[in-house]
Amino acid sequence: MGEKMMRKRINDFSSNQQIKFGAILSYISIALNIGAGVLYTPWMVRQIGQSQYGLFTLANSLISLFMIDFGLSAATSKFVSEYHVQKNEEKVNAFLGAIYKLYLIVDLVILVALVTVFFFIDAIYSNLTTAELQQFKVVFCIAALYSVISFPFVTTNGILTAYEKFIKQKLADVIYRILTILLMVAALLNGYGLYALVTVNAIAGLTVIIYKLVIIRKDTPVRVYFKNSAKGIYKEVFGFSLWTTIASIAQRLVFNITPTILGMVSGSAEIAVFGIVTTIEGYAFTITNAINGMFMPKISKIYSQEDSGNNLMNLMIKVGRFQYLLNGLLVVGFVSIGKEFVELWMGNDYVKAYYGIVMVLIPGLFYNSLQIAHTAMMVRNKVKPQAEVNIATGIVNVILSYMLSSKYGMIGSCLSIFCAYMFRCIALVALYGRQLEISMKHFVETCYLKYLPIIIGSIVLGMILNHLIIIPGWLGLTIKAILIICVYMLFCFLICYSWSEIKMLLMRIVNTKRKK
Repeated sequence: MGEKMMRKRINDFSSNQQIKFGAILSYISIALNIGAGVLYTPWMVRQIGQSQYGLFTLANSLISLFMIDFGLSAATSKFVSEYHVQKNEEKVNAFLGAIYKLYLIVDLVILVALVTVFFFIDAIYSNLTTAELQQFKVVFCIAALYSVISFPFVTTNGILTAYEKFIKQKLADVIYRILTILLMVAALLNGYGLYALVTVNAIAGLTVIIYKLVIIRKDTPVRVYFKNSAKGIYKEVFGFSLWTTIASIAQRLVFNITPTILGMVSGSAEIAVFGIVTTIEGYAFTITNAINGMFMPKISKIYSQEDSGNNLMNLMIKVGRFQYLLNGLLVVGFVSIGKEFVELWMGNDYVKAYYGIVMVLIPGLFYNSLQIAHTAMMVRNKVKPQAEVNIATGIVNVILSYMLSSKYGMIGSCLSIFCAYMFRCIALVALYGRQLEISMKHFVETCYLKYLPIIIGSIVLGMILNHLIIIPGWLGLTIKAILIICVYMLFCFLICYSWSEIKMLLMRIVNTKRKK
């Protein structure tokens, strides 16, 4: 009875409550992931060795190049959200039947592609040793099998998003993080190595898929119609998903393809260092995108109302400012004390990852603040222009990466990504202004320029603090981190609020103390 009451209370939460508590769970999942990563990653690398960690990174990046859902995941979120707003559940079920049929076809194509790649591994990665090639093939097979099995269930996230089940969706992420860490630690403590890590990841992933399917069955009216699927929807889906697919392919020409380029022109050691860059960038992206996707139903409702332009801009500024300042704290922290962190965390062999991390974090400061505009473009079916920007970004990165990686290794790859991502940010700001018919100049001034002094000032003071405090080890690093966060929060407080607002807030604090 208690469990049923709890489920009913969660299901009765409003959209804003679902977003709020879903965001809290997202940050809990992120905290678990980062906390465990800081403690677990260096231990795991020591357990399996730098070479095998490089192979682990390479296998995941190679497979991700082929895991393209041809825009079907984005289509699921968009169309199910629309049909649900229209209260047309029959159309939702028929649509999902059609989508799953398409997924099975795509899954078969991916399987054929991965099998073909397997037979060319020796030729593609000629810089790997014979032993590394044999290990890589086994890891590749395990990861590829899991990817093919799990691929059609990408739709579960779209369904949960459309029905605004953010709390349970994000709870699944928390479960996945905890389960993965526990199983990986247990495997390594029992003497299992690289192959076990890949297998454990698959087991945790399949467990969470089953959990999501149970939630969809219990808490949504979704009942997929395979026999009477909406055949007429295919034309509409293909019109939407074609350019989403192209954008997805283009995005893989940045981070996903970099380990492969390094494998061609360098070796497993450079890939391993880049793996650390990817890990930190992944953490930063996860933190600043914790609430991404939650706003698609809300934006769909905005466009069904009057004065959608002003309402969208207000939401963009509100969410964008939060994302910008959050990403700013990450940039400030890593520029100031990131080198010492990497040295303490991973050792001297990985120190140069610091420079790569700084280069890939800076563009995210601007790009991650544009989430609402990106989602609005999807809602309005304007994915083609975004795809064109992503194509140009991918091409810029591949060309620069080949040029720079062969000469500068991992540092060259990160410089290439920095240039490509900065180009993307500038292009998208211009694009969103035209396509969404909103003032991006106002957004840039309100979000970027207004709060840029916070970031610059915090970096300067952070670097000064780093040189003044000479306490060695993790204790010194922790003290510096706390002081930098305090400085950053103080700057945010002083710049984000006017003096009249600050005085009013201080008066409230004083009055509260007097009442006590």
